Formats: sequence, structure tokens, C-alpha cells
Amino acid sequence: MLSRIGVFTALKRSSQIPRVGSRALSVSQGLYNKTNDKIVQTPSTTQTDDAPRRKPLSRIAIGGTSNQSQRNSSGSIEFATWKAAALVLTIGGTLYYFFAKEKRRLEIEKEAEANRGYGKPLVGGPFKLTDFNGNEFTEQNLLGKFSILYFGFSHCPDICPDELDKLSLWLDELKKKGIEIQPIFITCDPARDPPHVLKEYLAEFHPDLIGLTGDYNAVKHACKQYRVYFSTPATLKPGQDYLVDHSIFFYLMDPEGQFIDALGRQYDEKTGVAKIQEHVNAYVPKDQREKRKDKWYSFLFN
Repeated sequence: MLSRIGVFTALKRSSQIPRVGSRALSVSQGLYNKTNDKIVQTPSTTQTDDAPRRKPLSRIAIGGTSNQSQRNSSGSIEFATWKAAALVLTIGGTLYYFFAKEKRRLEIEKEAEANRGYGKPLVGGPFKLTDFNGNEFTEQNLLGKFSILYFGFSHCPDICPDELDKLSLWLDELKKKGIEIQPIFITCDPARDPPHVLKEYLAEFHPDLIGLTGDYNAVKHACKQYRVYFSTPATLKPGQDYLVDHSIFFYLMDPEGQFIDALGRQYDEKTGVAKIQEHVNAYVPKDQREKRKDKWYSFLFN
């Protein structure tokens, strides 16, 4: 009986002990830690290790996620890189084309200068002939324009017609490029090529062709000035047909009446046009050439 009373009394006393909530426990734990010079903050919520970590709001683009911002940024950088590369290639290609073209122009100019240079036989010079209209034609008629001279004869069976056909194509193609050339045909056979014969003969090839003739000595002198070889049979009978052996070159002259280059039979319809065009584009008047010799970059033209 006494044991039951003791148990009842113990239960009653335990029920009078105040309950301590979780917050009170937390405060008491804090006080306890404070007394030991330690402050421990107890999180109100717990996170599991598997939960994804959130990035700060300052690193997230407005209207998008952080991953989207990174993708946009990398795309912009990639586009800028390709744009810069394309710009570099364009500038580099332009500079290369310019310098290559200028280098070629200087080479052609040096070639023409070498043809005029000292120590070489002079090609061209004074002469006096008659054109197919009966007018006097001299070296002065070469001034102020590019000219191309060819020496032949109207009775030539094959070579002269072929070369004149080629010259006609050159003239037409050059005219399309805005280059005007004065074409001149000088006969090596004045005995059979008076003015009216030349006019009729050259009309079959090109309307711009000018035919020149004269007496034997005048023609021989003109051929000598241009280093042209020609020969006729020593003994000829009246009315006898014959061939004239002669040099086969086109002589390109500049607007100052100076020799530039000689184009042989190896030049065809295309290469001949290209060669003449190069010389025309590279041409520099004499007064400008003289002034350029005093410049610091004059070594480029030596």
C-alpha cells in the first residue's frame, strides 16, 4: 500500500515540472555557449547535401538563368573573334594585292628603262616617209600617244597577214580597256607598195592602221633606225614575183617616241594584250622619272 502511494506522489511531482520548448532549449544552449566564450548559431532549417546550391541574384541575368547568360557571353565572344579574323584577312589580302601589283609595275618599268638604257643599241630615231594618203610622216608623229610599228610587205603570203590579224585583235581588246594605240605598218618593199596599194591592203585588217612607204633609201633608213633586217633578191627582172626577207617584231613606242619593247611571234592574242597593257600602265613621263631620282626611295627604280 505504501509503495503505491510513493509512486503516485512521484508522478504528481513530475507533472509539475515546467516543459522546456525547443526555443528555450536553443536559448539555453546559446547561453551555455556564451559562458564558454563560444557563439554557435543554430540554423532554423536544415539543408541536405543533395540539394542544389543557389547562386547569388547579382550573378543571374535579368530575365534568364546564369547558364543562359554564360552561353550568350561565349557566343558573343566567338562572333567577335570570327569578325576580327575576317577583318584581318581582308586587310592582309588587300595589302598583298596592292604590293604584288606595285611590284609587277616596277618590274615592267625597270624593263622599259633598261631597254632605253646606256650600252644598248638605240631602237628608233628620225625618219621621213609618206603615209598612204600622200602626207609626210616622221618620228614627230609618234609623240603624244603610244604607237606600235610593224615592218612587212603587201605581197607576203602568210606571215604578215597572220601578224596583222593578231595586231587587229590586240587593238580591239586594248580599246575595250580604254587604251588607244597608234598602229603603223612600214613596208619593206617600196617598189611594189606605193601609197594606194598600202591603203587597199591595210583596209582588210583594221581601220586604224596607217601605212608608210617611200623611196628605197628612205625605207632602208627607217628600217636601220629600228634595227630591222630586210633583203630583196639581188637580180630582179621586170614583173618578176619575189619575197622579202625581214624581221618579224612589233615595236612598242611610248608617247615620247622612245622604244619600250619588242614583241615577237611568241605573243598570241591574249599575252600580247597583257604585255602591252602592263607597259602602258607602268609608263611614267620622263620629267617625272627625273624628279623621282632625287627622292629617298629612288633606289627602288635603279
